Amino acid sequence: MITTDTDAARPGALRLVLASASAGRLGLLRGAGFNPEVVVSGVDETPYRADSADELTAVLARAKAHAVADRLAGAHALVVGCDSLLELDGEVLGKAADAADAVRRWRRMRGRVGTLVTGHCVVATASGVEHAAVVRTTVSFGTPSEEEIEAYAATGEPEQVAGAFTISGLGGPFVEGIEGDWSNVVGLSLPAFRRLLAAHGVALTGLWRPVSGH
Repeated sequence: MITTDTDAARPGALRLVLASASAGRLGLLRGAGFNPEVVVSGVDETPYRADSADELTAVLARAKAHAVADRLAGAHALVVGCDSLLELDGEVLGKAADAADAVRRWRRMRGRVGTLVTGHCVVATASGVEHAAVVRTTVSFGTPSEEEIEAYAATGEPEQVAGAFTISGLGGPFVEGIEGDWSNVVGLSLPAFRRLLAAHGVALTGLWRPVSGH
C-alpha cells in the first residue's frame, strides 16, 4: 500500500519513498521535515547471510530498496531502504524472538557496550542508480533490574526492533549513553541520508514538505 500527501501527488514532483514499516524511521523523517510515502518491501530476511553486521545490513538495505524500486519502475522517486542490527562481543543480533529471548538478551546486554549498525541504500527509480552507506554508533546499556527487564520484555517491543531495544521508545531509559549519531540508533542516520541525497544530486531542503500557511 502506498500513502501519498498532496505534494507527492503533484505531477512531476520527486517522490520520497520509505521501504520500511518502521515507525521509528518514519518518525525521524517526519520530524526532519519530510513526509515520505511508505511502501513496505516485504523482503524475507532469513536467507541472507554475511560475515559482519556491516555487510549484512548493507545487503539487506539494498535488497529492500530495490524490491520497492522495482515495483515503482518508471516513477520519479527516490526509495530509501534501511536495516539495523546490534553487534555485541562480535555476535550480530537482530530482533528478539520472543519475550523469553528478550529477557536473556537484556541480562547479557545490561552494563555492557554494543554497536548499533545501520545499512542505508537510496535508489533512484528512474535510473536504478543507488548510493549506500553503513553507519555505526556505540551504545552503552544501563543496568535494569530483573523486574524491569521482565516488564520490558512483556511489552513486546524487543521483538519489533533491532537489538531488542529502542532509544526513542520504552527502552530509552535503559540506555545510558551513545557515542555517535543518535538517529542511527533509531534506525536511519539523518546525516547519512543527507549525504546520500546529495550523491543523487538532490538537495535535502528541496524535499522538505510545505509549511502550512507559507
